[in-house]
Amino acid sequence: MTAYPDVGDPRLYRDDTWRPHFARLRSEDPVHYHPESPYGAYWSVTRHADILAVELDPATYSSASEWGGIQLIDQPQGEELPNFIRMDPPRHTAQRKTVAPIVAPTNLANLTATIEQRTVTLLDGLPRNQTFDWVDLVSTELTAMMLATLFDFPFSERRKLSYWSDVAIANVDDEDAVVKSNAERLAELRTMAATMAELWRERAAQPPKFDLISMMAHSDATRDMPTNEFIGNFALLLVGGNDTTRNTMSGSLLAFAEYPEEREKLEANPSLLPSAVSEMIRWQTPVIHMRRTATRDTELAGKTIRRGDKVVMWYVSGNRDESVHAEPDALRIERPKVRQHLSFGAGIHRCVGDRLAELQLQVLWREMLKRNLRPEIVGEPVRHYSNFLRGIRALPVILRA
Repeated sequence: MTAYPDVGDPRLYRDDTWRPHFARLRSEDPVHYHPESPYGAYWSVTRHADILAVELDPATYSSASEWGGIQLIDQPQGEELPNFIRMDPPRHTAQRKTVAPIVAPTNLANLTATIEQRTVTLLDGLPRNQTFDWVDLVSTELTAMMLATLFDFPFSERRKLSYWSDVAIANVDDEDAVVKSNAERLAELRTMAATMAELWRERAAQPPKFDLISMMAHSDATRDMPTNEFIGNFALLLVGGNDTTRNTMSGSLLAFAEYPEEREKLEANPSLLPSAVSEMIRWQTPVIHMRRTATRDTELAGKTIRRGDKVVMWYVSGNRDESVHAEPDALRIERPKVRQHLSFGAGIHRCVGDRLAELQLQVLWREMLKRNLRPEIVGEPVRHYSNFLRGIRALPVILRA
């Protein structure tokens, strides 16, 4: 029997060495069974079409906490934090509908001026001729400001939101993780929940407003959530509103540094910006995988999947599928069908804030192009030790005056 590497190993993503392993799996065994791993046995689904088949069949492939949730690693028994992405219909549908209006097109139009003003102020205030961390001063700061707006959270305390997002997704085996155990993670998230609960009580006593806390406080689907579900949903909204955007803001710098001719195309034709942003998100693929669990015996790409089997959709692989994207490892801002990527998922669990993420990235790059800002990367990126989020912890750059 042919041996394949365990693509669930977080070192592959910290070291950025994952591509050849998935290329081999897509070519030789695109739905592959790993009988042993630190996370138990699981199936790797690596091709675009097969990932979509799983995504679009939630009755067969469950996301629910009761079946194991959405990550390769199972949540510790007794410490499950259910949220609407870890639910199947109808509960998933009702809770998702509660928060979806905040990222509806009409509200995005209302948010655009605020996003533009903040981005302009931040870019104009960046240091010149000295090294700084792009992740900290730009990617994290812009997303923290956006989170504070979405939650109507005290603006001066916005970095708490970034911190809690980091806590929620930290791999506790990482020596640099912000928390070093699941117990410590839960303790920090309980602190987050206590802060949010205080704001919740205030909003519940007021007429409904257009922020996430008020929306949930006044919705039949979410107003009476148990404590762990309360924690889980707030953690989900923090991570969802933060990490795709933050990591693509950083990853796009790396992409253009590797493919400078693509930046030149964009400078020559700024109308390519929407296409470029979609390609940045595909190229970065901030969410490495999503997991489902089979609710019944079924077949996928000729393989028999048994009830209870763990099925892992590797978005980083599906976005590199040669049958869908020519030269898939390259950045190509004029790529045909550029929105045909898996970075936001698909089906009922497609990222609810996808258009907001695209908007923030478009504004950032439009304002950078206007100013001819060319951050020069002056050191190696520090990547997260994670098999779930393809994150960049630090990226040293310099802006020449």
